[in-house]
Amino acid sequence: MIRRLLARLIPGGAKRAQEPRVYGPEDHPVRREQLSNGANQVIRRLQEAGFKAFVVGGAVRDLLLGIPPKDFDVATDAEPEAVKPLFRRAYLIGRRFRLVHVHVGAETIEVSTFRAPQGDDAADEHGRLLTDNVYGTQGQDAARRDFTINALYYDPTSETIWDYVGGVADIRARRLKLIGPPTTRYREDPVRMLRAVRLAAKLGIGIDPKTAAPIPKLAPLIGNVPPARLFDEMQKLLLSGHAAESLASLRAHGLSRGLLPLVDVVLEQPLGQRFIDLALANTDQRVREDRGVSPAFLFATLLWHDVLATWGAAKERGERAIPALFAAMDEVLERQAKQLAIPRRFEATIKEIWSLQPRFEQRSGQRPYRLLEHPRFRAGWDFLDLRGQSGELVGDLADLPAWWDRFANAGPDERERLLKPETGPGKRRRSRGRGRKRSGDVAAPGTDSPSGNDGPADA
Repeated sequence: MIRRLLARLIPGGAKRAQEPRVYGPEDHPVRREQLSNGANQVIRRLQEAGFKAFVVGGAVRDLLLGIPPKDFDVATDAEPEAVKPLFRRAYLIGRRFRLVHVHVGAETIEVSTFRAPQGDDAADEHGRLLTDNVYGTQGQDAARRDFTINALYYDPTSETIWDYVGGVADIRARRLKLIGPPTTRYREDPVRMLRAVRLAAKLGIGIDPKTAAPIPKLAPLIGNVPPARLFDEMQKLLLSGHAAESLASLRAHGLSRGLLPLVDVVLEQPLGQRFIDLALANTDQRVREDRGVSPAFLFATLLWHDVLATWGAAKERGERAIPALFAAMDEVLERQAKQLAIPRRFEATIKEIWSLQPRFEQRSGQRPYRLLEHPRFRAGWDFLDLRGQSGELVGDLADLPAWWDRFANAGPDERERLLKPETGPGKRRRSRGRGRKRSGDVAAPGTDSPSGNDGPADA
């Protein structure tokens, strides 16, 4: 039975899956010193206990491509219950996919047991796997992984790479290819379609034509993925350091519509495209410079033009501006939640960033001083600046970002001069004394604020 399943999963059948090509240290550039201390320790302990143990997946792929890995995963023939007693700080996690997290100092090493192919009763009516805890051999484990370049095993003791599915050749050809029939593998886990797009953009490689071909037709299967898991995958994609390329690839493969409502429509509008391009470029630069980034800020930019359209329609119906804005924010986030479960902690920040935008238009009296003290001022100003750069702010609002930049950096006297006179009976300008008292309370854009916020980084 297992041999028939392997034959279906891998061209060439079970024989190919059971006979790896082993590359010696003379055939590749990866050395044990490139692994983390934690990965070397975990593998050594498992091997000393008589088990097989390898660094597996993305770390091996990245080392072969000359990219420093961010983490190291280990695969072994030891079952989770046998792994845990070997380490002082080890914890069993997961239900659908049982794992052990081993803590070595500040590092966490994820240890998985070799898996075997699943039976038909482990999938739902769409073919999506519901459980994945049938343990097997190393060859079977390679067969059930997603892409060939992620199915490589590195043994630091012998410095050999074990390749069951042609992953080394695909890395050398800079080609992303699914293991097994693409349609079947995407039905097993529709998130693989998003991973294909993300990995291709991140690694700068092409998707094999047979791997790419079924994606547009199978894209609706994304709707069967739990929203929380989908958000995790989208967060990885958008915070990969290659968000611009990833989003363009999502659209090219028919995957953007439905994930982020109206993203396709927004990107077809000159202002919307410019705004999102700037936001993605800003995020990518921060990731590449190892600076903090905020998913809340990024999702606020992606959904902003949906909010603008909903808000504008409400105002045209005669609704009051500010209540209409808050209603539009709720409507957009509620509609978004059906596809992508944005955590509540992010929703609160997203709403704050949006709700601050009309307040930036108030440049008289005490309002600018109060806005400077808002804990999200920095994130709100960065968002306003993106709106200005994209051309969204026109007419009397075109100078808003520059005005707030000057106001935040100015001393008390200069702030008084920048304030616009209030209109209407009984309106008075803020006294210089009160302005002087607050002048040092808020950092200028580009510096750390008293609240610890640094714009998109800590929003």
